[in-house]
Amino acid sequence: MREVRLAQIGVGYWGKNLLRNFDAIPTCRVMVVCDADPEARQFVNERYPDVAIAKDFKEVLARDDLNGVVIATETPTHFSIARAALENGLHVFVEKPMAQKVSEAETLVNLSDQTGCHCMVGHLLLYHPAFNYVEKLIQKGTLGNIYYMYSVRVNLGIVRQHENALESLAPHDLSVALAFLQQQPVAVAVHAQAYLQPDICDVAFSTVFFEDGALAHLHTSWLDPHKVRKVTLVGSKKMAVIDEMHGAEKVRIYDKGVDAPGYVGFAESMTTRVGDINIPNIRMSEPLRLECLHFVDCIRTGKTPRTNARNGLAVVRLLEAAQESLKSGGVKVPINS
Repeated sequence: MREVRLAQIGVGYWGKNLLRNFDAIPTCRVMVVCDADPEARQFVNERYPDVAIAKDFKEVLARDDLNGVVIATETPTHFSIARAALENGLHVFVEKPMAQKVSEAETLVNLSDQTGCHCMVGHLLLYHPAFNYVEKLIQKGTLGNIYYMYSVRVNLGIVRQHENALESLAPHDLSVALAFLQQQPVAVAVHAQAYLQPDICDVAFSTVFFEDGALAHLHTSWLDPHKVRKVTLVGSKKMAVIDEMHGAEKVRIYDKGVDAPGYVGFAESMTTRVGDINIPNIRMSEPLRLECLHFVDCIRTGKTPRTNARNGLAVVRLLEAAQESLKSGGVKVPINS
């Protein structure tokens, strides 16, 4: 396939970034953009005059000149649009989370398998050069066994009306936890509060428990004075910090730890090790561009996307259990696999 022809459904805050990147790929052509908002359609008309405009996604699915669909609508609509696109034989790129229920995500997995069409989920951090660098260190054993990780993903805004801060922000770091810890999650507990709108939490503290004892703790909020995007990993050999907001030094590797003797003894026999801090030179590219390129390349070559439907399902399993814990006041909810 020389040229991949796409439609995009949804061109809001994040959709504009997706459209900009897909439009810039030489082997890709955005044929039509669909949005119910007249201001969004006006934006496309002014900025991308060669792109057709539609109000209803059913108009898009009726076309016969498309290879795939990019879905950047609000979370509650992801499943229905993705299902319709797959049933029409189109490859799908859908923003995270791919669905709100495990049963819905399983339907998309099955449809992708049955149709042979890709269903790629926008787990952006798995295409981020800084995260890829640290993931390779983990795979090589440089950090040792990963004891736990914690993330902070907070800001003032954007306040959503149809999804809470957990749904909106946590999928990023849940996808990272699954990739970095490489263990089966067994349970999740969430404590959260809604301050601005009834029943839509603005801040959530989530803990994911893994089968071999590892932990992942996530702090997510859109009601915070700071803008922080940071992940910390603590391993048996070394520790790592990924700071998305830092301009040049996005990764720091700390040669720090506690060395225990080869026998069971008192805590006093343990020694604290404080070594060098390594700041690697990582060649950065816009993660979203890399993600978009990957989707187009998978359509052209037939290879499986890294963040395929099964990857999306794994994150939805965690989210569904997390939502149940949130509604139950923070009880520990098992992950059903």
